[in-house]
Amino acid sequence: MALDHRLSPEHEELRRTVEEFAHDVVAPSIGDFYERHAFPYEIVRQMGAMGLFGLPFPEEYGGMGGDYLALCLALEELARVDSSVAITLEAGVSLGAMPVYLFGTQEQKQEWLPKLCSGQMLGAFGLTEPECGSDAGGTRTTAVLDESTGEWVINGTKCFITNSGTDITGLVTVTAVTGRKDNGAPRISSIIVPSGTPGFTVAPGYSKVGWNASDTHELSFTDVRVPKANLLGELGRGYAQFLRILDEGRIAISALATGLAQGCVDESVGYANTRMAFGKPIGANQAIQFKIADMEMRAHTARVTWRDAAARLVAGEPFKKQAALAKLYSSEIAVSNAREATQVHGGYGFMNEYPVARMWRDAKILEIGEGTSEVQRMLVARELGVGA
Repeated sequence: MALDHRLSPEHEELRRTVEEFAHDVVAPSIGDFYERHAFPYEIVRQMGAMGLFGLPFPEEYGGMGGDYLALCLALEELARVDSSVAITLEAGVSLGAMPVYLFGTQEQKQEWLPKLCSGQMLGAFGLTEPECGSDAGGTRTTAVLDESTGEWVINGTKCFITNSGTDITGLVTVTAVTGRKDNGAPRISSIIVPSGTPGFTVAPGYSKVGWNASDTHELSFTDVRVPKANLLGELGRGYAQFLRILDEGRIAISALATGLAQGCVDESVGYANTRMAFGKPIGANQAIQFKIADMEMRAHTARVTWRDAAARLVAGEPFKKQAALAKLYSSEIAVSNAREATQVHGGYGFMNEYPVARMWRDAKILEIGEGTSEVQRMLVARELGVGA
């Protein structure tokens, strides 16, 4: 039986709606935010009003009752125009709200999800540390339960945390060592830390190569106290929880990367048909035609790959290998397409006023965030039984 990756009428309507929003609202203004390294609050507010932050969550929590495929369709369309806006949505849903939905108590869901689904509040996921990136099992942040007060006391540092320092950031889910196993290995748990909690400090934003209109900070925790009830999920299950979150998030990042790759095609087609050289459009040259055709081939293949992984997730089937493949392939071809699009634009591709310059700067992080390309290859090999 042939796989059918065509969209349902509902999904296609969503895709078109987000496509129109990206071109009519995001595209005209995002360049200014990007140049100023400013967070686009009004754009995010409108995304919230559209229900984008609540796409994969049930209506009882203020969500739209959709699925993960719907979220990924929105991410791809946004990233065709700008990745800063797309990663704000991706992190807000996959890393901010999804842990609460998947692992939270009913009380935690009722408290946090309506605000997160509406986009009135953003959540963040505090996993990466200055000395602990791909090896998340090496977490050094600690959380000790003070039995006398019934509070967790958290100490440590997190870095590269998206959506962690905006005016509407409401919580950060922090992974911390809460004990040791018999063999000495750390027991890692996830704990919700509300913004503004004493001892929770947000450092100034990073000076980044790309994603300049998104929010990224280092966070420090010095004797931060939160109630025992802020434990998210089971004690000592934080490691397994964030592995689940990252598996799903890789599909979302793949959709975002595909959007960037397709945006490179869009911009290159428009430029090739209007840029004149030697008395004709440069698109009349076969060298340019072949370059753009190869870019389209890569973007199309990436789209099929992430949709396959998303379909498996939505159907409740195993998807770990497919998510890793999708993230690996789409992130690498996003870099390739950004490079080629810059080449098609020539000197103008080096000017920040052209979207392809922004795409070139934004592409590289896709091979790093939510698991490097090396980690994805490791996961695929492991799923194939190689070196297991």
